[in-house]
Amino acid sequence: MRSLREAFGQFATGVAVVTTVTAQGERAGVTVNSFTSLSLDPPLALWCLSGRAPSVPLFLRAERFAVNVLAADQDHLSQRFATPAADKFAGVELADGAPPLLAGTLASFVCRTVRVHDGGDHHIFVGEVERFQRSGGEPLIFHSGRYRELAHPVGAVA
Repeated sequence: MRSLREAFGQFATGVAVVTTVTAQGERAGVTVNSFTSLSLDPPLALWCLSGRAPSVPLFLRAERFAVNVLAADQDHLSQRFATPAADKFAGVELADGAPPLLAGTLASFVCRTVRVHDGGDHHIFVGEVERFQRSGGEPLIFHSGRYRELAHPVGAVA
């Protein structure tokens, strides 16, 4: 199992914090590297959450979630939302909006949960993008169990 995890870790990913709030005002946030676009028409995104995560019941009850794509200097937010805590949002600067939006991110996507699939030991959340914002900058990269810096752009993509 460990060697499989290490092999998966060779795929460099961006880092995001997914947040939500229930109708009762309960907030949750988790660090993920499993976020991806799924469809442009309709606009869909997906992300995965471990079935063992304490926040699973909140994400399953909430109607919406927000994906906050972290900038290179936001590794402290990645660590905060990856670590169990009574209130992960304490002292975190938030932008206006619900679900909670983290300030200073490269992009954020507010999505309405349209489906949750069984994915083995994870839940796969599919959401329809209702609104988004993009500010740009350098991304936080995760590879082989560590944060990395983008050395330099290599070339243009057509």
